[in-house]
Amino acid sequence: MVLPQARMATGVYGTWELYVLTDAPSLDWPEYEFRRVAPVPTLEERAAALATLGYEVVDGAEWEWLETRPGPEVMAAHLFAAIPVRPATPTVIGGSAV
Repeated sequence: MVLPQARMATGVYGTWELYVLTDAPSLDWPEYEFRRVAPVPTLEERAAALATLGYEVVDGAEWEWLETRPGPEVMAAHLFAAIPVRPATPTVIGGSAV
C-alpha cells in the first residue's frame, strides 16, 4: 500500500465516512463524515470531501472496493473502498498560493 490512501467505509453508526491514511498515528488521519447511510456517496461527493481535507485523487486512479472476511476477531464482513491520493496542489494566483 502506498500512502497517502483514501478509504471510504461505513462507520460505527452505519453512516459513510472517508478518511486518509497517512504515516501519522490513526487518530490524526484526516476524516470526513457524510452523515448518511444511503445512498453511497457519489464520485463527485468523494472528490469534494477529499478537497475539503486537502487531498485529490492520483491521476488515473479508480476506487477499488474491498471486503474483509468474518473470522474470530471480525464478527461480520465489512465493505470499504480505497484509492491513492496526494496532497492537493495549491492554486497560484499572482505569485501567491491560495
